Amino acid sequence: MDLTHGLPLIGPGFGAFDLDAAGTPTPDFAAEPEGFMVAMDAAVRIHFLDWGEPAEIADVAPGVLLIHGFAQTAWSWAPIARRLCSGAHVAAIDLRGHGLSDAPTDGYDPDQLAQDAIAVAEGAGLLAFANEPHPPGGRGERPFVVAGHGYGAAVAAWTADALGDRCAGLVLVDGGWTDLPAQTGMTPAEWLVAIAEPPEVLRSMAAWLADREAFDPATWGADQERAARAEVVETAAGRVKLAIHRHALAASVGALWTYEPAAVLPAVDAEIVSLVARDDEAGRHLGSLREMAAARAAVGRAPIRAASFPALGHNLMRYVPDGVVAAIRAAADRRPDAVNPRPDAAAGASG
Repeated sequence: MDLTHGLPLIGPGFGAFDLDAAGTPTPDFAAEPEGFMVAMDAAVRIHFLDWGEPAEIADVAPGVLLIHGFAQTAWSWAPIARRLCSGAHVAAIDLRGHGLSDAPTDGYDPDQLAQDAIAVAEGAGLLAFANEPHPPGGRGERPFVVAGHGYGAAVAAWTADALGDRCAGLVLVDGGWTDLPAQTGMTPAEWLVAIAEPPEVLRSMAAWLADREAFDPATWGADQERAARAEVVETAAGRVKLAIHRHALAASVGALWTYEPAAVLPAVDAEIVSLVARDDEAGRHLGSLREMAAARAAVGRAPIRAASFPALGHNLMRYVPDGVVAAIRAAADRRPDAVNPRPDAAAGASG
């Protein structure tokens, strides 16, 4: 694959990551996922899309859970799922309050969001071999990878931390390593105002789709349109509004404002691979990743492997799906130096 515009990150806390090593995956445009629900406490239902087991290598195929960003849905991951589904069992969650999942007034705390994701992974069978004997003739237990985009990257990190050594890899797509309250200096309410869609974009479905297509016409297609349509609802007056309820969006932002990457990422057992999109002029986003890589290395964890795409926007699943797929494959291939005890466990053993 031609990803020469991707810049590998090297130095303290970073390991090598070859974006071109896996070759170019072929998307399966005929593959259609099935939709399922898992029931959580208080009868809250969490929806997910499941692309199913690959027929030929089902006994050892990695399990991959994909987690979308703010106000998006599982369909934002379709370009990735189509490239992975021939060699991995892939599912994509609608986070609570998003898509076809229920939107309760509570449950947006880190522990519950992680439990939602784990319930989907278990319900889809992505963790099927984690606590079972290896299948006859198999090569070992199924590796499980969780990947998240933006807000979903924080949820993915909480999930990986909760799973411990049941999770082989964590992929952070342009998020999950930045302390947003510290970086922005904003309250959740102020940040919601800053990211609000302009009124002219919401004046009609046609205006909404045209705006989304204009981000990068070359990558616009049926999956991108389906993802864009899933993010909004059309009113009787012909305008559109975000499909996510206001209380769920505010609660999700509130959850992100509690995320402390300096506490979570050094504790994660899993291999971490990160992809960075265009940064601000001060380079704060990439700078935060360097700090997290150093913090992780300081407690003896395997280096974060990462690549930067300084010319591309936030939605790297759309702009460089091959690069995101390569990151997920790399995270599934757990290296010997990635297997380290949790820092707290190591401290307890030495004491």
